[in-house]
Amino acid sequence: MIPGMSRKSFHLHCQRIDASRNMARYYTLAIQPTLFGETAVVRSWGRIGRRGGERTDVFGTEQEAVAHFLDLARRKHRKGYRPTGGCDAVGDPA
Repeated sequence: MIPGMSRKSFHLHCQRIDASRNMARYYTLAIQPTLFGETAVVRSWGRIGRRGGERTDVFGTEQEAVAHFLDLARRKHRKGYRPTGGCDAVGDPA
């Protein structure tokens, strides 16, 4: 483990489904450490069952990445996306 790197990564999977508009979309967010000691926010989106887009934003600090993650999650919530399983923290139990 590289000193200063978080032991956890966070994932959020949301969906927005509206049958009347033929809408079935997903949006995922994740915070992950990079190989260079930075922290990345990885997001992907698209129609459920299809390959969509993906973007990775890299931040110098974990705090900046968390703030960006929360801002994106709030924006999607305002647009009607709802979590499918909650926010998972995955990492070493230590």
